Formats: sequence, C-alpha cells, structure tokens
Amino acid sequence: MNAQEVVAHRIKQLCEEKGFNPNSIANFAAVPQGTVKSILNGESQNPGIVNIKKLCDGFGITLGEFFSTPEFDALEQEIE
Repeated sequence: MNAQEVVAHRIKQLCEEKGFNPNSIANFAAVPQGTVKSILNGESQNPGIVNIKKLCDGFGITLGEFFSTPEFDALEQEIE
C-alpha cells in the first residue's frame, strides 16, 4: 500500500470503530464531503495535515493515534 491508500484505510477503519460513515464524519469534522470522498477513493494525492487533523478531532483522537498503526510503520519512504 502507498501512503494515500494507508490514510484512506485508516479513515475507513476509524469510521467503523467510531460508528461514523464518510458523510457523517465529514459533517462532524467540518471537512467537505467531497474532500473525504476524494481521500477515500484514492483521488487525493495529498489529503493535507489540516484535513487529517480535523478528522482526528471528529474521531476524538490525536494525530499521533491516527498515525500509530502497523500500516504506517511499514510504509517505505517514497522517493520522487
């Protein structure tokens, strides 16, 4: 998985855990629904830390908790 896929997977995982669907977390976190959809569909190359922070606030977790998963730890540095 690449970084975008891992971010999308993590958001989906948190939606399941916290009882949100993509539209409800978008509304709750004050992130445009189109932005959340773009991230989840892999269309967003860079979801942006501000959007991730807002989603974390909506989920009631810290940025550290968001990124503290085996999937993020396994990512190799992407060189472009």
